[in-house]
Amino acid sequence: MDFSNIGFLLSVWILPVIIAVTLHEAAHGWIAYKLGDHTAFMLGRVSFNPAKHVDPFGTLIMPGLMLLLSGGKMMFGYAKPVPVNIRNMSNPRRDMVYVAAAGPGANILLAVLSALAFYIVPLLPQDVDLWVAHNLANSIRINIILCVFNLIPLPPLDGGRIAVGLLPDALARPLANLERYGMLILLGMIFLVPYVGGLVGLNLNIFWYLVGIPAEYLTDFIIHAVGIAG
Repeated sequence: MDFSNIGFLLSVWILPVIIAVTLHEAAHGWIAYKLGDHTAFMLGRVSFNPAKHVDPFGTLIMPGLMLLLSGGKMMFGYAKPVPVNIRNMSNPRRDMVYVAAAGPGANILLAVLSALAFYIVPLLPQDVDLWVAHNLANSIRINIILCVFNLIPLPPLDGGRIAVGLLPDALARPLANLERYGMLILLGMIFLVPYVGGLVGLNLNIFWYLVGIPAEYLTDFIIHAVGIAG
């Protein structure tokens, strides 16, 4: 890795991460507010101010370490979860589906807007255009990965909450009970299973199959849909 480029790499990765996780969490809070739960609003979390959502480790330290360890190829992060009280909603089960879907939906919207913004890059001054293009490309990548990752049907991820709201009770209850173990299961899938697979000569990169491949297809679809492919 060329350490002389660290400043540039951080500037074109950290900004898209902060914007992506801020919009994701603000969308959860805004939809909850519209559906009758003012918890996030009263705590100042229905806001586009990154300071309200940034988690020092998940939004800054972890992405920076991933950037350095991957040689500037990959970064991922998260923000402080928005508090939601479903008891304040008129139809808690249905409304929680809407609240959970709002975050990934916001990331898809931001990915599409980032792709469309490539049309203004040729109008920018030289050197600035390169910096903006890198930010936009990383914004597309980060937002799509955030969307796909959060749609994994495992609580406490958004996909898990959506599944709990849509599945019949016989399936929803056992899935909801997994929430306390959800993050451990995810960490095991992302780190432990591939490690064990490597020891026995098998490719068990579950994260790549669940997130990487769908994210690639979705990225290709968006850039072709807006006409910036090639």
